[in-house]
Amino acid sequence: MRGSSFGNLFSVTTFGESHGEALGVVIDGLPAGLVVDLNQLQSMLDRRRPGRLNISTDRKESDQFEILSGVFESKTLGTPVCVIVRNTNQKSSDYNELKSQYRPGHADKTTQQKYGFRDHRGGGRSSGRETLSRVIAGYFASLILPKNIKVKASITQIGPHKFEPKESLTRSRFGLADSTQDDTIENFLLDLKAKGESAGGIVTLNIDHCPQGLGEPVFDKLKADLAKALMSIGSCMGISFGRGQEFAHLLGHQVSSDSNNFGGIEGGISNGEPIHLELVFKAPSTIGEKALNGRHDPCILPRVLPVVESMAMITLADHYLRQNAFQID
Repeated sequence: MRGSSFGNLFSVTTFGESHGEALGVVIDGLPAGLVVDLNQLQSMLDRRRPGRLNISTDRKESDQFEILSGVFESKTLGTPVCVIVRNTNQKSSDYNELKSQYRPGHADKTTQQKYGFRDHRGGGRSSGRETLSRVIAGYFASLILPKNIKVKASITQIGPHKFEPKESLTRSRFGLADSTQDDTIENFLLDLKAKGESAGGIVTLNIDHCPQGLGEPVFDKLKADLAKALMSIGSCMGISFGRGQEFAHLLGHQVSSDSNNFGGIEGGISNGEPIHLELVFKAPSTIGEKALNGRHDPCILPRVLPVVESMAMITLADHYLRQNAFQID
């Protein structure tokens, strides 16, 4: 199976299955001597892990990582970093019927069609649990980026509920742009979970203080690589930059009147202004009795935010190294 690697100068390869012994990632391209904060890495994993929120899956994993290589005395060696997380709370019996049945909207059928063989337990390689490997890689990517770069994803819509960003002293429990709506969304998602129903929504990603000059002007545009990175996240069905779908209705003089319309990227290259984009996520496909009998999220958005941020940081780190490779004093 190809397609488990991403990046050029900063590259990541993820491995493992949802109900296998472990999942993990090999990260290459890290300079030597970067300080690794183990608590910060665990904190990022905790934001994604199952069982943390009462509105998510009932599968409970501690997601404690083990660094196998590439780090010594809390600093990177410059060699490939390998990190694993062992699975401890699998319940594979939930998926026995999937040996002969396929779930619509999942990769069950297409994996069987493509390879003629598959791991039916929890979706195997196509499970959302694979994203823990991306979060680990995202942490290490952040070590490369300038400290003033801020990458933040927030939820601006879940089902029919939309949220306008609000300044708040407290972070939303669920990652909402408006933390005052946490209780409303908790009740909404708990009701969906009790009914075996699910919902999708919109995630807004903002990148502040991105350096100028990231991205190549033809096939490796920054927006193209961000799109590939983010669209590779399961259930992500659409992406837009800057004014997004409004571009279809704006006239040329309106488009060109303000560089902010382009969301921080012009001609595929970062212009130094804030990068703004929106991601559309579909509702989880497992619903009804299968959702009630198994352990599934009624909405993946609260847990997907660190994955979105990580894929953005991985992309930025790769392009940051590429840009610096061209700079000669």
